[in-house]
Parts: sequence; C-alpha cells; structure tokens
Amino acid sequence: MSSKSIVPQLAYVLHSRPYRETSALVDFITPQGRLRAVLRNARGKAGTLARPFVPLEIEFHGRGELKNVGRMESAGVSTWLNGEALFSGLYLNELLVRLLPAEDPHPAVFDHYAATLLALAEGRPLEPLLRAFEWRLLDDLGYSFSLTEDIHGGPIEADGLYRLQVDAGLERVWLLQPGLFNGVELLAMAQADWSATGALSAAKRLMRQALAVHLAGKPLASRELFRKP
Repeated sequence: MSSKSIVPQLAYVLHSRPYRETSALVDFITPQGRLRAVLRNARGKAGTLARPFVPLEIEFHGRGELKNVGRMESAGVSTWLNGEALFSGLYLNELLVRLLPAEDPHPAVFDHYAATLLALAEGRPLEPLLRAFEWRLLDDLGYSFSLTEDIHGGPIEADGLYRLQVDAGLERVWLLQPGLFNGVELLAMAQADWSATGALSAAKRLMRQALAVHLAGKPLASRELFRKP
C-alpha cells in the first residue's frame, strides 16, 4: 500500500522555543498558513538552519495541528537584518504568530512577508514598509475598512475629522476629541502618499487602533525593542 507523497513547502521561522530535552516547538509561516511543528535535534544542524528570516523548504509530517518537521533545507539566500530593521522583522513575526489562524492558507501574506524582509534588508525606509504590511495583513484576514468612504458610505472629506469604529470603519465627528484623524491624512494613506505631512504618523496611530482589538489587549513584546536606547 503506497503512502501519499509529501509535498515540500516554502517556509520561514516565526518563533521557536525549547521543547522537551533536545527538541524545539516552532511556528512557521508557509503559503498554507501558520504551522506549528516539533523540530527534533534542535541543538544540531537542524536548529542552526531553523532561524528567523531564512527561506526554507520543509516536509511537514502529521495530520493534527502539531506537525513534525521532516526534511528541511535552505531555499535561498538568508536575509540579514540589523538594528531597527531586525526589530522590524521581529515585529512582523510576532504579528503573524498572534494574528494568523493555524493552518488557514494565506499565500498573499506569505509573499508580502518575504518581499518585506528583502526590502528591510535593502535598507528601505521602515515606516512605510511596516504600515503597508499591517494594512495588507488586516485586509487579507478580513479586518480592513475603507480609507475613502466613511461608515455611512459618504466620501472622506479632506477637511473632516474622523474616528475609527473598529470592525466598522471611519466615522465623521464634529467635536474635537483624542485619537481623531484628519481627512487629508486618511486620503494620503489611501494613496500611500507618505510625502504628505502627518500621513505616516497618522497611519501608525490608525494601525495601532485597528490591530489592538485583534490582539485582545495583550501588548506586543517586539514593540518594546524600539523604545530601548
């Protein structure tokens, strides 16, 4: 009786922690989604290869939610990140571990993640890359909202003030209050026009508000790295 052939998958390590005596429990991102698997002999050659930002080709074994890593090989050139680019990569990894459902295919997220790592390694400006990744992730998971229309279907006005109603969209308000967004900033975000005054800082605030509810109030540890001197 022949067994079904196992197709290798492209993958990156998102997070790893010790498991039992010599193994590791590893979260991977693949085109088929986030997979958690046991890596045997994590202190040997396999553990050296299974590092963040290294493109891998892996055979996963097992039908349950917890897989086993079989054959694992390098699938390309490792992405070397330093300084704030490294912190940014770790931030992306933590976002994916926290937000991506297990074994739920998101090939577009995988492709955008790989492209963002390369852009970070090339030294491109961090903030536009991070905001674009956050937005694309929210969109692919079904959590995005319009940046050109409010929750009532009206157009975002450049001179208007708006607040985010999470899981609904942007609502125009007429009284000043904390956490509002200028219409001109929102329209710049919709066009990814980061040269517009205040657009990047407003995008950072907007993404934090949009992500917070999906992080269930638990802060991201990787954000603390940016605050350290």
